[in-house]
Amino acid sequence: MEDPKPIEKPDPFAALRYREFRSYLGMRFFFTFAYQMQAVIIGFHIYHLTKDPLALGLIGLCEAIPAICIALYGGYVADKTEKRGLLLKIFTGVFLCSLIMMAVTTKQMHAYIPTSYIVPTMYCMIFGIGIARGFFSPASFSIMASIVPKKLYPNSSTWNSSSWQLASILGPLTGGLIYAFYGITITYFVIITFIAIALACIFFLKPHLPSYIPKESIVKSLTEGVQFVFKNKMMLWAMSLDLFSVFFGGAVSLLPVFAEDILKVGSEGLGYMRAAASMGAVVTMLVMTRFSPMNRPWRNLLIAVTGFGTSIICYGLSKNFYLTLMFLFMEGAFDSVSVIIRSTIMQLLTPDEMRGRVSAVNSMFIGSSNEIGAFESGLTAKLMRTVPAVVFGGSMTIAIAGITYLKTKGLIKLGLEEINEQKV
Repeated sequence: MEDPKPIEKPDPFAALRYREFRSYLGMRFFFTFAYQMQAVIIGFHIYHLTKDPLALGLIGLCEAIPAICIALYGGYVADKTEKRGLLLKIFTGVFLCSLIMMAVTTKQMHAYIPTSYIVPTMYCMIFGIGIARGFFSPASFSIMASIVPKKLYPNSSTWNSSSWQLASILGPLTGGLIYAFYGITITYFVIITFIAIALACIFFLKPHLPSYIPKESIVKSLTEGVQFVFKNKMMLWAMSLDLFSVFFGGAVSLLPVFAEDILKVGSEGLGYMRAAASMGAVVTMLVMTRFSPMNRPWRNLLIAVTGFGTSIICYGLSKNFYLTLMFLFMEGAFDSVSVIIRSTIMQLLTPDEMRGRVSAVNSMFIGSSNEIGAFESGLTAKLMRTVPAVVFGGSMTIAIAGITYLKTKGLIKLGLEEINEQKV
């Protein structure tokens, strides 16, 4: 009798053993870190200049509109263009926009240019960053699939999402502290430094030539990408599930109300509450480098979305600060599971020649859902009061997961290899 073959343990660092992936990860981390720093201090600075809450809402609008509108074209460009060169152009554009914003925040500039000109200038630069964002998402999605073997997509997605979450925790905290102690101009100098580091990481990537050469009109090419998504049942339902769960689960935007009026913990407590969900995501993603959720991905995705909705309901009903932190931690943990599964499914089911366009469609599905979800939560809170609005949002998220289960029962039993083979 032959000895049984030893079972190979999964390598949690498998994707990190590829030098090019480490460079890609460095690029994503430092860029996200700088981007999150910038998102925090732009709000501080513009509100300081205008004292107008509406001015804060215009920040998101200036970035979201170009990012969403240009997403499909950005995907088309990403598919037909060499990826490293495209990323260099994108990051150079962001670097220049940030450099201009740093220039207009200096004391010398304030002495010569009135506030009525400085704020519109910053909005224009934010608009420019939004355009870059519309190209960045499909370009980064396309190149990531080329730098690790297909069997390591789950592991690479886990590390990619973990680095994003970690940067999303550290970036705002660092930005707020530097702004408080050293002012806006020094903070922008730090932001530009990190963007420069992210730009340098791109030079360690290999040139990735396009696998798609368009032979038809741009309209037909873009239509081909949209049709591919709508013909792929698993991909379409995964995007729809994310869209509606984020839309109805946008109750995190109401955290300031809980901190101030319900839990009475003030701004310091709000900081802990905002960090709790991201911390839950980071911890869970690090665990998933060892224990992958991809054995039955569709089943686990539905469980994760249901857990996400349940956590929102519990957070809405909680009257205890520490319980609220625990429920927010769980919300981030469940959300991270669904992010890993969805991103892996996207990588597996998308042909190389269509990665940019499919990522662009995904961006159009997901890119606007956070902003619209925050609006939905605010509107329902105004109509129903805060706690009922949060409970309503969580309940609708669970209902969406239930409807998805009924419509996709045939996908529940599929494993990762079957999904890859069948291209469902």
